[in-house]
Amino acid sequence: MDFILTDPSDQKFYFPVNPEEVKITRDKSFETVNILSLGEVDFAHGERIREISFSSFFPKVYDRSYCNYPDIPDPQQAMQLLSSFMSSTKPLRLIISDTEVNVLVFVSAHSSTFKGGEDGDVYFDITCRTWREVKVRTSAELTGDQKQQGGSTTSNSRSDTKPIAKLYKVKSNDSLSKIAKLELGDSSKWKDIYEKNKKLIGPNPDYIQVGWELVLT
Repeated sequence: MDFILTDPSDQKFYFPVNPEEVKITRDKSFETVNILSLGEVDFAHGERIREISFSSFFPKVYDRSYCNYPDIPDPQQAMQLLSSFMSSTKPLRLIISDTEVNVLVFVSAHSSTFKGGEDGDVYFDITCRTWREVKVRTSAELTGDQKQQGGSTTSNSRSDTKPIAKLYKVKSNDSLSKIAKLELGDSSKWKDIYEKNKKLIGPNPDYIQVGWELVLT
């Protein structure tokens, strides 16, 4: 399982150590009205923005027993990157492989903790809120029928800024050229696969591990 954040420029950040658990919060939105003869009455207004949160740490030194890949980021630089993600006004794509989580999000909060006896390691908590696009239309764009019917000027449908990434789980005896041939129809596209997953694979494109989730497109 891999945890990946991708920014609008297609820069991918792989979390080096998987969290023990992921919490996904779903709520329904209500408006409470106090009616004189009935007391408080709730009126449903659809689903609230979902929150996805998890905790893990950035190790200072690579340990194969829990690190997903050898080329781990510097803990301080990783936290600075999370801060830049949180400051961004554009949504990021959060992918948790082996699950259905492949959504556009904003990093809404993150915190860091330093523990005695673990010099250089940085523990963190992160919360992401799923992104929902709101399209505002001018009155000139509304049709006559929509105006007569009091049509809404906003749309709450969620849309993506780019196509959903295609993932591939590495199997025994796989190579990048073999994967490129089977999945993309051209073995020469192995270089494209390598470039998209260079952070995960490392400096040697011939070294890939069974179970890795590779981004193909």
